[in-house]
Amino acid sequence: MVIAVLALTFGQVMADLQLPDYMAQIVNKGIVRQNNSLIFNTGFRMLLISLLGGACAVGVGFLASRVATGVSMNVREKVFAKVESFSLREFDKFSTASLIIRSTNDIQQLQMVLIMLLRMVLMAPLMGVGAVFKAYALAPSMTWIIALAITVMVGMMIVLFAIAMPRFKLLQQLVDKLNLVTRQNLTGLRVIRAFNAEKHEEANFEKANVELTGVNLFVNRLMVIMQPMMMLIFNLTAVAVIWVGSHMIDTGNLMIGDMIAFMQYAMQVIMSFLFISFIFIMVPRASVSAQRVAEVIDTEPLIKDPQNPIAFPVDTRGLIKFDDVTFSYPGADSPVLQNISFTAGPGETTAFVGSTGSGKSTLINLIPRFYDVTGGRVLVNGIDIRNVTQEDLCEKIGYVPQKGALFSGTVSSNIKYGVPDASDEEMHAAAKIAQASEFVENLEDKFATPIAQGGTNVSGGQKQRLAIARALIKKPEIYIFDDSFSALDFKTDAALREALNDETRKATVLIVAQRIGTIMNADKIIVLDGGKIVGTGRHKELIESCDVYKEIASSQLSEEELEGILGEELA
Repeated sequence: MVIAVLALTFGQVMADLQLPDYMAQIVNKGIVRQNNSLIFNTGFRMLLISLLGGACAVGVGFLASRVATGVSMNVREKVFAKVESFSLREFDKFSTASLIIRSTNDIQQLQMVLIMLLRMVLMAPLMGVGAVFKAYALAPSMTWIIALAITVMVGMMIVLFAIAMPRFKLLQQLVDKLNLVTRQNLTGLRVIRAFNAEKHEEANFEKANVELTGVNLFVNRLMVIMQPMMMLIFNLTAVAVIWVGSHMIDTGNLMIGDMIAFMQYAMQVIMSFLFISFIFIMVPRASVSAQRVAEVIDTEPLIKDPQNPIAFPVDTRGLIKFDDVTFSYPGADSPVLQNISFTAGPGETTAFVGSTGSGKSTLINLIPRFYDVTGGRVLVNGIDIRNVTQEDLCEKIGYVPQKGALFSGTVSSNIKYGVPDASDEEMHAAAKIAQASEFVENLEDKFATPIAQGGTNVSGGQKQRLAIARALIKKPEIYIFDDSFSALDFKTDAALREALNDETRKATVLIVAQRIGTIMNADKIIVLDGGKIVGTGRHKELIESCDVYKEIASSQLSEEELEGILGEELA
């Protein structure tokens, strides 16, 4: 397609350069000598060449659009694929708002400038150079007019773009900022209304909006100056050609038709530089967009599959071992987790409890390799998880996050998200275990009921139950529940845990929870405090031996319940 664009552009330029010559012949040999036959014959040729040039221009526009949209589609796919491979560390580097702008607005800028480049970047220089040679052949003594006009235009463009270029980079950063503020307001609309913070958020939006508008106005005003100045040069050049040419005609050194042709060639040269100026208006901003897109594509994820991955052994299922694990966030002064060692096996429920910020969720996030350890090892089925592919690792895990993330679609598509070919019977069974069947059956379209993006049309508890059903239908070796019962009432929580015991009997279950009631029947409870393990054991053992656990339990259980537990332990 690019080769075809180049060929059609060449044909368009040749046609445009030939027309002034024919015009000169009509004036010099047709009108002056009253040769009607030459006028009609030459005019007919001009018509054919104009049609040919027009057809070439249409072809260039069509193919340039196809090429540009195809390139932008490929770049968008590369950006999306790269973002999907990012670990949480890369997401911490690029904000979500910035990644959205880079995937949409920035690539759109590239598409627009690519269309302009394909349509004009070859045509303008060819037209300009060809027109200069044609003009020189007609009237060498007048070409200084064209040279002067070109010099003035080039100087003007250099000055304008030296001022505008830094603003283009700032412009895209301000678009990011406005998108961030807008997204934050839309996602937090309920909280904003609940706290009557509309005026405060409007002020934040107004500030970001005014900043973006100010830079946009500055850049556009700067660019707007170019067009009238170009037109002024255009018109002054025409006046100069007519003025000098009329004197040469008067002295017999130039024919009228040649002067008209020279003026058309001069206009073609100026129009060529006008097209180039349009390209220079778009290229600086597009170059900033290109750098931002390339920054995403060129970013290498810190968490990658090994070059020579190891397969998991078939005789071991769901065995997890933390071997002296330490983890620090980038730039942090101290580790979030220090010297964590424990083992969780199949048929066993291991729970993690601790105060806010003790590292519970961070510890859980190390298993599916959302982050990689900075010290020690995490082993699954006896293999360091850094030595297996992420796909193989995640195939063994059923993960339920703190916030039950749902996707636009239906109840059915969300439950079957990890296993699209699962049967309806399996879906119904997973929903029943997750205690979701009751509310789903009460929906108008039951499992075919639409789910809005993010699950905004269902409650928090319903969202969590659907997320749990999504993990259950996968039937993995390892279940990870990251505070996944927090939005459930006590009755539903108890019924769900009872149903889970039967379903997950042969699997390894890891639970992070704030409620003591959720984890008190776990086979092993690990108590975290300040990123370290300060207690390990069953509920009754920890009540007696671990002060941190007893403090947490005391805040949730009554004195009678605590005394009853201690009394049973003593007996």
